Amino acid sequence: MTKILILYYSRNGNTEKMANQIARGVESVAGVDAMLRTVPEISTICEQSSNTVPEKGAPYATLEDLKLCDGLALGSPTQFGNMAGALKHFIDQTTELWFPGTLSGKPAGVFTSASGMHTGHESTLLSMMLPLMHHGMLIISIPSNEIALKETSTGGTPYGPSHLSSSSHDLTAEEKTICRALGTRLAKTALVLKQIL
Repeated sequence: MTKILILYYSRNGNTEKMANQIARGVESVAGVDAMLRTVPEISTICEQSSNTVPEKGAPYATLEDLKLCDGLALGSPTQFGNMAGALKHFIDQTTELWFPGTLSGKPAGVFTSASGMHTGHESTLLSMMLPLMHHGMLIISIPSNEIALKETSTGGTPYGPSHLSSSSHDLTAEEKTICRALGTRLAKTALVLKQIL
């Protein structure tokens, strides 16, 4: 079975809602499973992350999850135009996968939620792409022929799905469609790449 890892950090639940929509898109493709994973909070007194098991939601991600996946969707809330520190902390621990090129050639996409229109949706998406490109992953975008991308008045960019939480804590119909579109594209791309690599 082809597996797409949907790895996200969500403080207020908005990025988690997006992850669930992306999972729906992934699982709309026959032969592909979505694996939802999150990362722990970072301690406010030191760099060490907490070792607690989440009380609810997705399990915490491990490096093994990254090794086993055939594709990756990476999501974070926008924090000053950048990915959240908790997600960056996890990504910074992936050096042992970088040396042998474990993720090289696998498709990846990014998604974000933000509290305001001009808070850095696109720069956050770009900040998440950078480590994925260093890993040699193939970045999947939202194509211009995706109708919801043209109709949205809240979130959604060619770089990846986004959600504008200041307008509503619920995802709009267009935001959901764009999330599912990313999931479907990742799943289909992973299936093709798995056959040729």
